[in-house]
Amino acid sequence: MQKNWKFKTGLSLIILSTLLFISLLAVPFINVDGKTKITISTITIVLGEVTFWVGGILLGKELFNKYKAFLNPKIWFKKKNTPINSIENEKNSNL
Repeated sequence: MQKNWKFKTGLSLIILSTLLFISLLAVPFINVDGKTKITISTITIVLGEVTFWVGGILLGKELFNKYKAFLNPKIWFKKKNTPINSIENEKNSNL
């Protein structure tokens, strides 16, 4: 099954927005004026936000929410409940 052009473009825009936000870490190390660093940072943030939201619109609500949840650092280290764990929990609760 061939992927839809909206899917490919949307995913590419979200990846681009991530790269733009990561590139902000390099701005303090650029050898330019302070005003120029502020301008570069502002432009990078605006472009990152615009590409993220346009990519989200192209991907659609369901897929966009899936990627947004995946990128949420609050749930990265939560223990996932597997079917084996739920079966063991039921056995322990019945004892």
